[in-house]
Amino acid sequence: MSPSTKDVTPPPLPAPLEVEVADSHTHLDMQEGTVEEGLAKAASVGVTTVVQVGCDVAGSRWAASVAQEHARVHATVALHPNEAPRIVHGDPDGWSRQGAREALGDAGLDEALAEIDRLAALPHVKGVGETGLDHFRTGPEGKAAQERSFRAHIEIAKRHGKALVIHDREAHDDVLRVLKEEGAPERTVFHCYSGDADMAQICAENGYFMSFAGNVTFKNAQPLRDALAVAPLDLVLVETDAPFLTPAPYRGRPNAPYLIPVTLRAMAEVKGVTEEALATSVSANTARAFDY
Repeated sequence: MSPSTKDVTPPPLPAPLEVEVADSHTHLDMQEGTVEEGLAKAASVGVTTVVQVGCDVAGSRWAASVAQEHARVHATVALHPNEAPRIVHGDPDGWSRQGAREALGDAGLDEALAEIDRLAALPHVKGVGETGLDHFRTGPEGKAAQERSFRAHIEIAKRHGKALVIHDREAHDDVLRVLKEEGAPERTVFHCYSGDADMAQICAENGYFMSFAGNVTFKNAQPLRDALAVAPLDLVLVETDAPFLTPAPYRGRPNAPYLIPVTLRAMAEVKGVTEEALATSVSANTARAFDY
């Protein structure tokens, strides 16, 4: 294989976990194969529960539908931080995976948020997210729409008693500021935790869950491992964010919930605990975070 050829072969099945765990954040709608195939493959290695995350109105409706059909799938619903400015301003700079669309303005954002509110009330929807702030992909002109959407999602989560799932990309200080100003929901999850050890201490003080993804295994991710090392065991979750962030040594290949054992074993080594001890904690933490 030449260096320029991307390997799209699915990684092999890891050895099964002895303690069942949950993938706290995945995107089944972006993965190859059927939902049933993905769930069966995950279950074969001890990943028996997944949280399917919505990123726009259509994806949130789909997540809610899949969770209604499958007992081991729980849904979250939201407008991704990069979706909010796309709705308000259109998509001139590729904020959206779906490509350029016309601007709908504040009224369009209100309409989308109203649908997220409706979906959040459903019993099989366990969280509101992924919401938050993304200063990497959206420029200054999109920040106001992002923050307005984030504040609205916080209110929705609190009113319905659902977990808040946060996307925080290069926006740590602003995310923490908005949470403090609005008052965080009782159960708040930092998806794909990306802060340092100091921020992990702040999250711990506030009782925020920290969910670690496959990038914690990357060679250049020592700050993430330092954060994981100080994160309290009762606030740690594990996720794939599949099909993204495939853990080493399979980085760059397709990710899926069945690869959770690879990340969890690396995390156990960082925490200095056994695989079974971490899996037991993660399983209980995820159920507590999403109230299932």
